Amino acid sequence: MDKSASPKVHIHYCPACGWLLRAAWLAQEILTTFSNELDSVTLKPAHKQAGLFQVWIDDHIIWCRKKDGGFPQPKELKQKIRDLICPERDLGHSDNKS
Repeated sequence: MDKSASPKVHIHYCPACGWLLRAAWLAQEILTTFSNELDSVTLKPAHKQAGLFQVWIDDHIIWCRKKDGGFPQPKELKQKIRDLICPERDLGHSDNKS
């Protein structure tokens, strides 16, 4: 991952499946937590891939609904993002329990 530029998160979702609201909710959660660390969070409708729901940071996929068995919870997604872009950061109540 390029450390010189702020990371960009892309949420690819299937609009035919009605997943826009879920994608927007997760985008809001990500932006609320990582507003200083990210360049952007983009929602990308996947019109040609039915059932698609994926979350990417730049060129790295961090969540795939089909591969990971469903949708991510905000806490889980925030931990994955944190681990990639700012591993030293404490997420408070959203952090892993030791």
